[in-house]
Amino acid sequence: MLVTLEGLDGSGKTTVWEALQETYPDATFTREPTNDSWYGDAVYRSIGDDDADSLAELFLYTADHADHLSRTIEPALERGDLVISDRYSDSRFAYQGATLETSDRLTVDDPLEYVVDVHEPFSRPPDLTLYLDVDPKTAAERAGATNKFERVEYLESVHANYERLLERDPERFVRVDASQEPEAVLEEVRDVLAEAVGDE
Repeated sequence: MLVTLEGLDGSGKTTVWEALQETYPDATFTREPTNDSWYGDAVYRSIGDDDADSLAELFLYTADHADHLSRTIEPALERGDLVISDRYSDSRFAYQGATLETSDRLTVDDPLEYVVDVHEPFSRPPDLTLYLDVDPKTAAERAGATNKFERVEYLESVHANYERLLERDPERFVRVDASQEPEAVLEEVRDVLAEAVGDE
């Protein structure tokens, strides 16, 4: 089973992901962008570059995702592991979809759908996605606006894209109110996961 954690920067995803490692010690825990490949290294370089070309950046992320699938996700699922990923393809759809909205190089009516279509032939959709929902202003304040993806105006577009993704796939997504205290968020996530993987 592939479970993904999604949400704006500052939503608390990584905190939840780290805490779940105590609950599911035998699961495979992973993340995107990856931090153990040259593909991921290239993505992190682009994140730090305010002038990075948005279309080139999309394909860096996509390459990292493809490598992550073949090297980590698919082998773990074939072993029968529970896989929990801090960010996955929905992050690309929401974030790069928002970035491409302002691109003058991409002539498509709907950038989010374009990014989805790029992934369609090869990606493996999650079985369950926990969406930690927090408003863009709070997210930016928590994240500290340390890079180009953590500014309020940009996060508003990302948030709107996440809402579209929830509307198109309501059976896969579970919305968790990430404005709660961290302990309450973690408890809710654990309850949802326990039901999904049959721990109860």
